[in-house]
Amino acid sequence: MANHIHPSATVGDGVQLGDRVTIGPGAVVLGPTVVEDDCWIGPGCVIGTPPEITGAAHNRAWDGDLAHAGVHLEAGVTIRELTTIHQGSYRPTRIGARTWVLNRVYVAHDGQVGADATLSAGVSLGGHVVVGDRVNLGMNAVVHQRRVVGPGSMVGMGSAVTRDVPPFAKAFGNPARLRGVNAVGMTRAGLTEDSVRLLQAAYADGALPSDLPDELAPAFDWWVAADPAKALVAAAARG
Repeated sequence: MANHIHPSATVGDGVQLGDRVTIGPGAVVLGPTVVEDDCWIGPGCVIGTPPEITGAAHNRAWDGDLAHAGVHLEAGVTIRELTTIHQGSYRPTRIGARTWVLNRVYVAHDGQVGADATLSAGVSLGGHVVVGDRVNLGMNAVVHQRRVVGPGSMVGMGSAVTRDVPPFAKAFGNPARLRGVNAVGMTRAGLTEDSVRLLQAAYADGALPSDLPDELAPAFDWWVAADPAKALVAAAARG
């Protein structure tokens, strides 16, 4: 199916476009970048410039110099105006399927954002940040480099995330602190009230749950795998 690329947009060498892709006025998409089907990229976005790493090559991708690891936008992603997404240094910077990236968002090199997430206006993600599926990051939240935000969690607007956020948590403040459970998000994900209460009790004590029900295990397994150092913490919590 036809793509809709505005005449003033720049689509560089090494950019692979799926079907039904929209790229707005003045947007710049540089390779190596994969844009899957049904993605919408708004006016003034810049996708695929070099990672901001001291000593990394500041290549000119617009002249065909494709030095880095790429960007990958999965199917159905919406990237609103004036957003910037940098190339990965050792893996593609990735935005998961159907995720909404609102205006003026910054995603640094090697970031990994899951599916069905929302990055609200003005959110900034440092290098190597990993964000799980169905996460909601409030307006102007800032996530420090190499932090992990667990699946189904919610971060309040204006928060500075300097510690990892566990699955299905609510966190806000500056710096952000664990403030309970994203019960609405858990219910929308089809999780039971028993699981909601279990996490509420654990997070109220500032701890991980010691006995995970099967329906929560995938989210916590993902969270540990995103940062293997957490395996010791999780094992201690489970006794």
